[in-house]
Order: sequence, then structure tokens, then C-alpha cells
Amino acid sequence: MSDSGNAVSDKSKKIVPIAMPGTHQNFLKYFKKQSIGKDVKILDLGAGHGAFTKTLFEMGYSVEACDLFPEHFYYEEIKCAKVDITEPFPYSDGCFDVVIAIEVSEHILDHENFFAEICRILKPGGKLFISTPNILSMKSRLRFMFRGFYYSFNPLEMQNYDGLQHIASMTLDQYNYCAVKHGFHKAEYAIDKEQKSSRWLLVLFYPWMWLYGKLKSVNQMHNDYRLLVGRILFLQFDRRSN
Repeated sequence: MSDSGNAVSDKSKKIVPIAMPGTHQNFLKYFKKQSIGKDVKILDLGAGHGAFTKTLFEMGYSVEACDLFPEHFYYEEIKCAKVDITEPFPYSDGCFDVVIAIEVSEHILDHENFFAEICRILKPGGKLFISTPNILSMKSRLRFMFRGFYYSFNPLEMQNYDGLQHIASMTLDQYNYCAVKHGFHKAEYAIDKEQKSSRWLLVLFYPWMWLYGKLKSVNQMHNDYRLLVGRILFLQFDRRSN
């Protein structure tokens, strides 16, 4: 997501990622592994200053950008459209092959419109890529137990609506539910890197988690190793063809 009007000085229009350190670099490595051909049309949704738009353009992709605050998009090679994710998007049906939303979904409440509109503007078989903080890691679960807030989430400022706060902490199951409802298959997922603290916590707690799962016969989908140790989730949703 981009900054609010007071967040960036006009004297310092630098094209820098607005995300946790290393997120763009790690997402780029992940994206390259997906073997997306250069003949596709990509939308960088929530493009911020234009850091990832610039990367895609320089890689030879046909890319468009949009953001709630297009005035803070600084990459001059591409025009950034204004898009309010809670409203209809200003694009025609099926006009993109790929939509990328890096560190966007945790900033919004209307995931119904988010998935529905992206499905509409994607071609059948098109792909949506999302990066978002992983609230299912052991570090995050322990943090929630003691603080009541997941990893990368803090108490909200009640009068702050600049779009920068993390306001939606969703699990993989919840993402899948909303995505499937609006025309996608369930996510394929990866992580940016393993957290050392989560690995140590996993050693301590996993035997008890496994035993609880067996005794209670609960679904263990959220106890996948990647979810238990990952810092950032990379989600790929494929639009259904029908």
C-alpha cells in the first residue's frame, strides 16, 4: 500500500518498497520460479512508490499499476491509476493475465470486493499473487497468546485511515474461503524465509500440538511446517475457467 499525504516529503520522491525489509526481493525470487512468460499483462495492485512495477517493467513485462494514492507513485515510465479496493476497479473484464498484490490484503477489510473484482479483471486461468504476514507461525501464535496481537499486527489508531495500518489478520483457511467463493481455486503457498524463533518454538511445542490433533481428531492444515515457521506468506490463486 502507498503512503498517505503526510507520509512522504515532495523533496524525497524515492522509489523504495513499502513493505517489511526483504519482502520484495524474496517475492521476486518466488515469482521467477513460477515461469510466468513475458507475453502476459500484469497489474501491480497497491503499487506504492512503484518499486515492484519498476522491477517488472525492466524485466520486460507489460505492466500497469494502481494504488489508492497514485500521487505517491514515482516511477515515471508507468502511469498509476487510482483504485479504491472497496469500489469497482476501473478495468474491463478479463483484461489481465496476472495480478500482484504485495503487502496489500492485510491493509483492507473488504476482501469480498477484493477477490470478486480481481476475478472479474483476470482472464480465465489467470493468476493472483498475494504476499502477507504469516499469522500462523509459532512466533505469531505465542505473541497472540501473551499480547493478543499476531505477528506484524499492533493496536490500531482509531482515527488513522491512511491505509498503512495492518487491520485484517486472516488465516490461510479464511483466504481460501473468500477466494473460492469468488471464482478462484484454493491457494498454492510458499514462504519468504524461516524464522529462527519459530523453529525453536516448534521444537518445544510441536509434540503437544501433534498429540492434541490426534486426540481431538482436528484438521491439521494450519500445522504445515511452512506455516509454522514462515515469516511472510506468498499465496497463488488461480482463477477458475468456468
